[in-house]
Parts: sequence; C-alpha cells; structure tokens
Amino acid sequence: MDDVRELYDGCYRRLVAQLFVVCGNLAEAEDAVQEAFIRALEKPRRFSEIENPEGWLRTVALNIVRSRFRRAATFQRLMRRTGPTADSVPGLSPDHVALVDALRRLPWEQREVITLHHIVDLPVREVAAQLGVPEGTVKARLARGRTRLGPLVRDFVEEVDHV
Repeated sequence: MDDVRELYDGCYRRLVAQLFVVCGNLAEAEDAVQEAFIRALEKPRRFSEIENPEGWLRTVALNIVRSRFRRAATFQRLMRRTGPTADSVPGLSPDHVALVDALRRLPWEQREVITLHHIVDLPVREVAAQLGVPEGTVKARLARGRTRLGPLVRDFVEEVDHV
C-alpha cells in the first residue's frame, strides 16, 4: 500500500499530463489515471510484482481512455452529432492548446503513438509493448501522424505570425 502511495505521489501528475495529450480532456485523463490506480489497489500483491508499475498504470489508463473513446464515438454516431466542441483548459499556453487541438484531429492510433513517443519520450520498442502492436506498426503510425500533424501545426504558427 505504501509503495502505491509513493508511486501515486511520484507519477500521478505526469500520467495525467500524458493522458491529457492523448484524449484532450483533463477530467477524462484524471479519471482514467485514478481508475488505473484503483485497479492496482484491487490486487496489491499482483501489482507489486510488476516490473514497470508506471508503464502498467499508463497502459491501463490508455485502455480506459480508448474504451471510453470508442463508446463516445458510438454514441455520437447514434445521435448523429457532428463532433465534440473544443474544451478550453485555463492556464495552458496558446501553443500547448494548439498542439493538443492538432493532435485531436489525428486518428486515435496516430495520436497515441505520437504522444507516447514524443511527449512521454518512450522508445518505439516500449510504445509497441504498451500498445500491444509490432514496432513496425508504431513506426508507420508515427510517420503518418507526423505527416498529418505538420500542416496543422504550421497553420497555427502562421496564424500567430499574422496577429
């Protein structure tokens, strides 16, 4: 129990920040990370045997967000909604908000790998392990994601330059 408390104190905020970049919603990121910690506490003996507890928590939280994302997408299709409105998060710089907004325009799989590789700073091998996909798949998603992200970020830079 004390180990989980120390881990919570040491990585909760970092995990929330990482998940926020993936899902673009601070409350959703917080909920997913909290749920991951609850799952760790439900089986403390098993959790204590995990080699990389922070990585395990991240994977569980990503799976939670992924599952919620799929359910929300299904609901939106059923309700024939046009899509979510952009959430504003107080205290974030305009470039951070623009990056998150640009990432939200990418397909889910590309958003995940770009966040894990470039923001969480995980090597391709670890991203592949966390997502349960081959390294080649991660590399392909990274390449496609960077290609799609480039123009979105450039558009923001051009808007700022004109202001």
